[in-house]
Amino acid sequence: MKITSIQTGIMSLTLKKPFKTAVRTVDSIADVVIKIETDSDVVGFGEAPPTGKITGDTSGAILGAIEDHIRPSLIGRDGDDLEGNLKVLQESIVGNTSAKAALDMALFDIWGKSLKAPLYRLLGGHREYIETDITISVNDPDEMAKDAINAVDLGYRVLKIKVGKETGKDFERIRAIREAVGCEVKVRIDANQGWQPSEAVRILRSMEDAGFDIELVEQPVKAEDLEGMAHVTANTCIPVVADESIWSPKDALEIFRSKAADMVNIKLMKCGGLANAMKIIAISEIFGAEVMLGSMLEGQVSASAAVHLALSRSNVTRIDIDGPLLCSSLLNLGGAHFVGPVITPGEGFGIGVTTIPDIAWN
Repeated sequence: MKITSIQTGIMSLTLKKPFKTAVRTVDSIADVVIKIETDSDVVGFGEAPPTGKITGDTSGAILGAIEDHIRPSLIGRDGDDLEGNLKVLQESIVGNTSAKAALDMALFDIWGKSLKAPLYRLLGGHREYIETDITISVNDPDEMAKDAINAVDLGYRVLKIKVGKETGKDFERIRAIREAVGCEVKVRIDANQGWQPSEAVRILRSMEDAGFDIELVEQPVKAEDLEGMAHVTANTCIPVVADESIWSPKDALEIFRSKAADMVNIKLMKCGGLANAMKIIAISEIFGAEVMLGSMLEGQVSASAAVHLALSRSNVTRIDIDGPLLCSSLLNLGGAHFVGPVITPGEGFGIGVTTIPDIAWN
């Protein structure tokens, strides 16, 4: 099964409402999508969102990395040699984790399709469905409470609340949401690096004292401040999850060795794809830590790859793969099925994506 071509395109999607965090506001998605073709008619798909504020990857950077470095390295190789192809991919260019993630998932996709098996079965086949949280963007408390009520009415039992912007309002935001949704709904918060270490401890302790029952807090402080995050982890009872701080298996080792966080949130776009994500999961298991599997603001292709990984591993206990659910509509492309908070693998082999409609391939 020789790889004969690697094509790229842009997949544009509108969001139901603006996505707001402490570091950015997004109104729509315009992700780079890729298609690997082979001489045996097996076709694989991948996707990479340009998330310059987080990964540093723009659309131009992703397309350039593929055109100038990755495509020449993979064309003509044996698609059945997954291990060899992943090694070539990682060594084709330094950095550029989003571009690598798109090709990584497409390589896994053609591998699974050639073996005529769903990818999650090949990776471990732990379960048949997962349940995701849903993100509540950071806004004024009353608007966030309304958004939280709407989410619960749609069946979501876990809310991921964005905080860390205009931090003086964060306590009131969570109080308004707790009063609106009651105590049966799980609430996890994500500060997206928006707090200083001492500020984070103060805010989190005030939420503990108020009985807000916060399940976990993601990335309370700056990504590079592991010492500050360790201070937060040591001084609050709320589990701390490293997100923007974790990019690689090496980062995971440092985070757990320094006790900077209790868990990590793995995103394919940060670590460069499924292969490195599985290494981070293995490291987490060694340190006795559970794993959150998340995503950037991504469409159904890359979300499907993340879903297959989450389905395959028992140590992935928190799911944050809600990108497609924030879009105005879902595309008819195969892949994972998103029905409210419940996600199933869908039909088909590999990651299940059979086509991406309305793409001008280059």
